Amino acid sequence: MPLFYQQNINEHTRLGIWRIEEPEEFFLEAVPLQAAITHPQKRLQHLAGRYMLAHLFPGFPYHEILIADTRKPYLPNEQYHFSISHCSSYAAAIVSTESRVGVDVELVTARVEKIKHKFLHPDELRFVNAQLPSQQLQLLSLLWSAKEAMFKWYSYGDVDFSEMLRVFPFILANKGTIDACFIGTAMQVPLTLHYQLFDDLCMVQVMSDH
Repeated sequence: MPLFYQQNINEHTRLGIWRIEEPEEFFLEAVPLQAAITHPQKRLQHLAGRYMLAHLFPGFPYHEILIADTRKPYLPNEQYHFSISHCSSYAAAIVSTESRVGVDVELVTARVEKIKHKFLHPDELRFVNAQLPSQQLQLLSLLWSAKEAMFKWYSYGDVDFSEMLRVFPFILANKGTIDACFIGTAMQVPLTLHYQLFDDLCMVQVMSDH
């Protein structure tokens, strides 16, 4: 069973990452395909993400999932707050019965170099540039993952990643926390992001009561 990582964050919140090695039929025995997806890998990712929801909380009503205009999946009665992410052969999910949540997984790849000016604030770029060159690619991938997790936590779309999703300097380690802030037109919400690095994969999760 390729459960790559699991963490029971507290009695209300659980997180897991699945490494996809099974054929589509394995997941279809447990969860339905709830979207018209033709690309084989995207179908597997879709199924694995929903499989993780039920793995974390048996009885999760995945058949009730709706998709908002912002493309965020949600449950109409919010019995569970949840977030799903996938990249390559990994699918991650976080589920909470009490808190708003967001999760993101990203491979460490050079493509993030091309878009760093689009999602990083100038202060964040200066922070990256002050690090050792050997750390910068991993740090950029982690920051991209951090902002994706914040975006999913917010869930309402229409976000300027560089201005509204802000992260503050931290010491890069294999796992740790990052102080961050969501800056909206009518609110500012301080957030604590939790991250973990796994070789060429990084994961960031966030939860709050807001």
